[in-house]
Amino acid sequence: MTPVLIIVGLIALLLTGLPVAFGLASLGTLLIVLKGLPLALIPANLFGGVNDFVLIAVPLFLFMSNILLRGGVGRDLFVALQSWVGHFPGGLGIAALLSCGIFAAISGSSVTTAATVGTVAIPEMIRRGYGTSFTLGLLAAGGTLGILIPPSVPLIVYGVIAEESIGKLFLAGIGPGLALILVFGLYAVVAATLGNRATRAGKASWPERLSASRRALPTALLAVLMLGGIYSGAFTPTEASGIGATAALLITVLQRSLSWQDFLAALRDSVMTTSVIFLIVVGAKIFGRAITLYQIPAEVAEMFSVAGDSRWVFLLIVSAILLFVGLFLESMSMLLIMVPVLLPTVLGFGIDPVWFGVYFVLLIEIALITPPVGLNLFVIQAIARTGIGTVIRGVTPFVLLMLLIAVVMCALPGLALLIPYGL
Repeated sequence: MTPVLIIVGLIALLLTGLPVAFGLASLGTLLIVLKGLPLALIPANLFGGVNDFVLIAVPLFLFMSNILLRGGVGRDLFVALQSWVGHFPGGLGIAALLSCGIFAAISGSSVTTAATVGTVAIPEMIRRGYGTSFTLGLLAAGGTLGILIPPSVPLIVYGVIAEESIGKLFLAGIGPGLALILVFGLYAVVAATLGNRATRAGKASWPERLSASRRALPTALLAVLMLGGIYSGAFTPTEASGIGATAALLITVLQRSLSWQDFLAALRDSVMTTSVIFLIVVGAKIFGRAITLYQIPAEVAEMFSVAGDSRWVFLLIVSAILLFVGLFLESMSMLLIMVPVLLPTVLGFGIDPVWFGVYFVLLIEIALITPPVGLNLFVIQAIARTGIGTVIRGVTPFVLLMLLIAVVMCALPGLALLIPYGL
């Protein structure tokens, strides 16, 4: 009964409009007080929540993505890829997806990925006759790659909570990320072919391709540097964030695409987003300590054991819960609230925590494109200046494709685990 009361209490607080961070912190504090424990636990958790070297990567990755956003990198990527594949059926959709994939590999942010590529790709695709709903859905879904393909801010936070290797989590996200690009791309080709309304871009000449590729090459090399450095062990994910932020700054300055005002705006946006994330981390730390004192994880594990001994039943129930909760909470809040509760049961069923981290992030990706709080929906709506219903209709097939990849991950765990663990 206690878990139900705590969940109801948290939902009631959030429905009042109280920010998630303060809702978690206030409810956690109340539970600690009711337990008769000293309030000295609160400041200890406030400090402990952010006193982790790995979390330094969060503001640095955010700074890097904002620098690239302000520096027009999305435009360079899209133009270069369009010059190579734009003349194929669905070519502009494929170019947009590949741009999202490459930008995801250097940003770690879903919203930034959607905004960066969407700003350039949406007008061009609609001008070429691609359906508005399809175009907006493609870019909203493509943006979700930002938190699955490494580097990924949610995977960093998961690694801190679960005390798992960030490097292994990053590498485990590559397989599912590439699978998403593949199925999204196939759908884009089929939709463009059956629709028969989109006009293909003219085939670019070799000088045009080389010129566009030369402009985008530094960004592509930055993605290779990040992934190659982490995979080879040349540097840790935290060190990669510092190297990436510095390289992004150099690229945009040398290309003269970043003004002083853009730099200050990127810095301001990074500080604001980091503050929000860290406040949620601190609030979740207090809330997590409280539910541990009340033995909520143990009660949840017992509930699952009563429901069935099968790990598949457990994953099915967890998936349903996360998809439902994702309708009301944004991804970071879901991560920080649910992982401490579910992780003991995950380990009890013998499920690999690295695999579960990627699976969890895949499911909260879906929350980014489901109403009423899917952030990517509102980002794309703002760029396209259209109704939210148009974006939702376009994104629905991509939600189904993401659920398909979730099923494939369950059936073939090697999709996530092959790269970090090898054969």
